[in-house]
Amino acid sequence: MTKIAYAAMLEQFHPTELLDWCAQAEAAGFDAGFMVSDHFHPWTPQQGNAAFAWSFMGALGQRTKAPFGVAVTCPGFRYHPAVIAHAAATLGAMYPGRFWLGLGAGEALNEHVIGGEWPEVGVRSSMLFEAIEVIDKLFTGKVVKHDGEYFTLESAKLYTRPEEPVPILVATAGPRNAKRCGQHAHGMITVGAADEKIEMLFEKFEEGCREAGKDPKAASKLLQIHVSWAPTQQEATDNAMREWPNGGMPFPKQDIRNPEDFASLAKMVRPEHFANRVLISADLEEHAANIAKYVEMGFDEIHVHNVGRNQAEFIEAFGEKVIPQLKLS
Repeated sequence: MTKIAYAAMLEQFHPTELLDWCAQAEAAGFDAGFMVSDHFHPWTPQQGNAAFAWSFMGALGQRTKAPFGVAVTCPGFRYHPAVIAHAAATLGAMYPGRFWLGLGAGEALNEHVIGGEWPEVGVRSSMLFEAIEVIDKLFTGKVVKHDGEYFTLESAKLYTRPEEPVPILVATAGPRNAKRCGQHAHGMITVGAADEKIEMLFEKFEEGCREAGKDPKAASKLLQIHVSWAPTQQEATDNAMREWPNGGMPFPKQDIRNPEDFASLAKMVRPEHFANRVLISADLEEHAANIAKYVEMGFDEIHVHNVGRNQAEFIEAFGEKVIPQLKLS
């Protein structure tokens, strides 16, 4: 049965406020837990935050009882894979069976801060999967070494680990990475897209699973969707335009470096640009139908991000009117 989760967006909200909303979401029926964003910068200055995800998740584990994971961390720029493995193993040991590790190829917005070359997407993809190899080695608890194309590891051992390794999920939006994700990870994360694209990603992911000798049915499929709900259509539209204009930018964003650049691009965004990217609606029935469509597609978890600042109101409304419908369907 598909579970519904709350997307905790640290680039928009102060972490203390967000902890309160996560607790509220858990009580309201968001039973799959939490997907925590990992940003060094917000998308636009207006969003106004970018707290350290790993500090937040330590507190989140104490405050709540549901599963949670980071979506997504990029290995290889701000973080060496050994550091990510160390952090993930610690959370896994503190909160057994609750923490999962979401990894992705990264965005210049967050990773360029350390300087140096920003590689093409193909190189970043190769770095990602080599990083997973490094992390998997460390999760064994053995003394390991690695001398690869992108990463070096010298006599490293994780002493604090969970009994079972933390599951690794990979964010993917293209066929090649979807297949590699099936081969090397425990699950995939993607975002709302056209039905045909999601079906293609599922096919490639399952193909990769089978090639690696894994049962595709045992692998996790997580979806993040962005919505803008408010009591009126005008409020919902205003929230999307003001708080999440990046959601109306129908082009790759991985190479844009600064929030100010996103703010400049946001001047060109119009409400119609959010179509099929962010559902803007005051109608809770429409939101329920939108999520139900993805339930029918076979996602295990759907993580819902309401782009407005009306988080408490959104959680209450979805908990009362939307989630119960999905559990009955």
